[in-house]
Amino acid sequence: MTTAQHGPWLRDLRRAAETRAQAQGLPSRRDEAWKYTDLAALGVAGFPVAGPDAGEMPAVPGLANAVRIVLVNGALAHLPEGIAGLAVDRLDGQGQAGVVQAHLGRAIPGDSKSLAAMNGALFTDGVVLRVTGVVAQPIEILSYGRAVDGALAFHPRCLVVVEENAQATLFERHLGQGRTFSNSVVEVSLAEGASLTHYVLQDEGPDAVHVGTLGVSLAAGAVYAGVLAQTGARLARREVHTALCGEDASFSLDGAYLGRGRQHIDNTTFVTHAAPGGASRQVFKGVLDDHARGVFQGSVLVERGAQRTNAHQLSKSLLLSAHAEMDGKPELEIYADDVKCGHGCTVGDIDEDALFYLRARGIGEAEARRLLIEAFLVDVLDRIDLPAVADTFSAAFVAHLARDPSQEKD
Repeated sequence: MTTAQHGPWLRDLRRAAETRAQAQGLPSRRDEAWKYTDLAALGVAGFPVAGPDAGEMPAVPGLANAVRIVLVNGALAHLPEGIAGLAVDRLDGQGQAGVVQAHLGRAIPGDSKSLAAMNGALFTDGVVLRVTGVVAQPIEILSYGRAVDGALAFHPRCLVVVEENAQATLFERHLGQGRTFSNSVVEVSLAEGASLTHYVLQDEGPDAVHVGTLGVSLAAGAVYAGVLAQTGARLARREVHTALCGEDASFSLDGAYLGRGRQHIDNTTFVTHAAPGGASRQVFKGVLDDHARGVFQGSVLVERGAQRTNAHQLSKSLLLSAHAEMDGKPELEIYADDVKCGHGCTVGDIDEDALFYLRARGIGEAEARRLLIEAFLVDVLDRIDLPAVADTFSAAFVAHLARDPSQEKD
């Protein structure tokens, strides 16, 4: 990525990120936020970084009538023209240089162990989306990892700026093949009264390592509504940093994750209420089979002065095997007295009474279990307003449940 077009500020930002990444190194299980996930054991620090050439676009069907952006190994393979209410450009382009300088690197804490610093030092390409009005068409970002010979690392970067009272829907997909390490960063800045609906599907290949970091900053009255699903990768971690900076801001995130074989899937969120009247809601549902392991860590901080905060988080998991494992760690840290905050965490197997009810009506055990699993996840799918996106999520769930874990590598 050429930084000269933006002047010294971007070079300084990247140098600072490089210095921070070198000083911190890869996070380890000694870091509290990474105590359940051992990234270093997979050797990703030694993966060579993919070059700037994106190569051939993957043959992955896109959403109908969507503004589609494609990155292959972190490099832009397709960048569309903007439409009414939406400007699209490269991060190093001239069209949105002022927007990039004002917002890039702001939504994620600089001292976090989220690998955002490594991304800031190593991303080869990126895209900026500036939403200035009500965008009727969905925006689709496909990040595709492809490693043919050996392993590859890549670091996709995206900046989304939604201006005052503007609205948009974003569908972010992560797919791929081969032994890859994807370390993506998406930053979202919502101005006063802005609204973003954000769907994320991580369905990378069985040899992939996926780390995705999302930073969301909300001004007064802004609304973020997210739905996240993880079904792919050998090891996957999604980390979300949210700051409700303005009064009456609203953040919601519904998540689903399915693991089998020896998959490890980590969902870690940090939500900071920094202004009065904010509302946050997080509901995560996991289905874990075989030797899979799931993690949910949800931290909610209510700062002094953030009165009338309403914060809720819930983690529910199904363990379908005696060898599956789930680690849950919800946290509340409250410094205001007029708040309504709560959290919950449940882990269990399929309801035997419900299973017996279905089998008593002539449904085979395997089909009955599949129906109950789908019923457990349907609440997440119901949060998706676009039928085509809901169908894509549902297809990923069905394909995952039909997968044979004995064919996957340990």
